[in-house]
Amino acid sequence: MSNVFSKFATSIAGMSGKPGAFVLAVTLVLVWAISGPFFGYSETWQLVINTSTTVITFLMVFVLQNSQNRDGKALQAKLDELILTSQAQNKFVGIEKLDEESLREMSRTLAEKAECVEDVADEKTKRGQASA
Repeated sequence: MSNVFSKFATSIAGMSGKPGAFVLAVTLVLVWAISGPFFGYSETWQLVINTSTTVITFLMVFVLQNSQNRDGKALQAKLDELILTSQAQNKFVGIEKLDEESLREMSRTLAEKAECVEDVADEKTKRGQASA
């Protein structure tokens, strides 16, 4: 069942992101708006668009979340593979599972290292300019 939903979610997410889907949505809203005078702008006429958009939005949340979750996991797997096959520190594999405070601490540590690397690069640039 999960595999069927994943395939369904992928195809729906793909179709909903295309210009044709947007044009269809705009067309349906325009048809609804133009039909207003024929229905006397009644509460039922308003209820049609409100209910339709609410139901579609509610269902699309699940479809798009499924696609986004799978994309995130695939991206994470690719990054983990790059870490494992490079000279990067293997401690970064799986850090997405750490708690918020641990992630903040790791981010602070990396920012400090980046500043040190930037300082060294600036120093080398100044020495290179002085030599030239």
